This record gives sequence, C-alpha cells and structure tokens, in this order.
Amino acid sequence: MEQWLVGVDLGGTTVKLAFVNMYGEIICKWEIPTDKSEQGKHITTHIAKAIDEKLRELDESKERLIGIGIGAPGPVNMATGDIYEAVNLGWKNFPLKDRLEMETGLPVVVDNDANIAAIGEMWKGAGDGAKNLILVTLGTGVGGGVIVNGQIVHGTNGAGGEIGHITSIPEGGASCNCGKTGCLETIASATGIARIATERLQRTDEPSSLRDVWKQVGAVTAKDVFDAAKENDTLALQIVDEVTFHLGLALAHLANGLNPEKIVIGGGVSKAGSMLAQAVARHFKRFAFPRVAEAADIVIATLGNDAGVIGGAWLVKTNMM
Repeated sequence: MEQWLVGVDLGGTTVKLAFVNMYGEIICKWEIPTDKSEQGKHITTHIAKAIDEKLRELDESKERLIGIGIGAPGPVNMATGDIYEAVNLGWKNFPLKDRLEMETGLPVVVDNDANIAAIGEMWKGAGDGAKNLILVTLGTGVGGGVIVNGQIVHGTNGAGGEIGHITSIPEGGASCNCGKTGCLETIASATGIARIATERLQRTDEPSSLRDVWKQVGAVTAKDVFDAAKENDTLALQIVDEVTFHLGLALAHLANGLNPEKIVIGGGVSKAGSMLAQAVARHFKRFAFPRVAEAADIVIATLGNDAGVIGGAWLVKTNMM
C-alpha cells in the first residue's frame, strides 16, 4: 500500500489540505473555512474532521497516512510545535502540534506558513531543487522563507525569514501591523501598492487610467496598477518602479548575506508575472554584490496555492521517515 503524506496550509480565511505521495505529487486536495471563533480553538478539530471525512469519501484507511505537516501564520516554537502568536487567528502560545496530534491520532510537524511555501517551491516548484533559496510572498502582507543548504532558517526564536519587516523607509514610513513603521510590507504587499497608488492619485492631477478606476469604484488594487503599467500608463509605471525599487533593495541586502541560487516571488501580486520579476531584477542588480547578483536567478513562483501543502508534505517526508 502506497503511503501518503498530509500537507496542511493554515490561512486566516481558509485551511488548505492535501494528500501527497512520496514524490510530491498531489493525490487529492481540498479546503475548509478557517473558524476563528473563540480565539480559533476549534481549528484543530475541524482539520481532524476534514481529514477523516476525506478518507471516508475516498474509501481509504487512516493507516495509509504517515503524518501531518502544517504551516501556520506566525512564529513557531520548533521544539514544542507551539505557535508563539498568530494575530489573525487569535492564538497566543497555542499548542498546535499537541492539539492536532490529539485530534487526529497522527504525528504532526509544525512550521511557519511562508517557510513551508518556500520548501514547496524548492521541492516541486520554481526553486527547481535549489538548496539555497529565498522566497518572498507578496499578498495582503509580505512573508518570506529562507533556505540555506536545504534547511529552513528558523532563527533563535522562530522569527527567521521575516522579510516583510525589513525597514525600507527609516523615517516617516507608513505604520505596519507589526508595530513598526516603514516596513517592506507597507510598500510591496497588495495593500501597500494600493495605498501608494491612492496617495499618488490624491496628491496629483496626473491623467491616468487608474484615476478612472478610482473614480468609478472608489478604490484601486495592486492588480489595477500592474494592468495599467502593462498598458504603459505613466503613473502606474512610476508606482511599479517605486515598489520594485524597495523590493529589489531589500532582497539585495538579504542576498549579500546569503548568496542564494534562486529568489522566488510568490503571493497574489506575483500574478503580474515577468513585468514584476524583470523590474525587481533590474533594481536587485544595482544593489547586490556583483558575484551575488550573478548567481541569483529571480523567478516567479509556479505552485500557487499548492506550495504550502506540498511543503507540509515535505516536512513529513523528511522528519518522520
């Protein structure tokens, strides 16, 4: 009987789950809503029920499952599998490993959600097996995962790879959810790009297709900005250049210390594709040590929403086999 790995990617809106084989191929994937009621205390029960229901639906036994690898949004105590804090779930010092093992009867490995996405891209995605890799995810916030010699960098207390909180604007930057100001997250996230675009539209009378969107809808999105930039809209091109300048600078600083083979850009904003990758690469080359710039290939993530569950499966494969 072929054994399966269970990958779980726990997000603020949905929990993505998959049964994955030893080669990183998804057998079956599905998702459930994230129940954040009562400080998220029901989440582990719902994950356990979802796994049991899917096994019943497939007419499979639990004996087929080796274990669960789960990524959660927040710093992880790697010794205990506790989540130090996940603000959007209402968790503080939450014993995720213990709770999920108790609910499922399966062994569990826990890591940060951006870290498991980085592992997924390394194993089966744009990382293409690169053992030295930086993943930056541009979504509602900016996440990151750093892989050195095939191992995720966790740091002393689980906060390794917090790329989104590199300070990009030392004085007078926008407030960040982390409590600081001027973080990369306030600029290069989807919300950051939308904020910059809105401020530009309020500050100038420059004609732009973005102004038409803003007047009609009352808001502009990161997608609107990149769509307009692809049509050579001057204002949109200026915003893209500002955003990718800060992203390229931050990634160059990181790369100068790590000398990666691949820098993978994921998250919703990465749907902008080659325009985004090329603009970031242009700025990156300005600021990276020449030999570091020569080694690093900047690419768009290829696994999309599957990166986390595949990375979760890798955790099981490498920790429980």
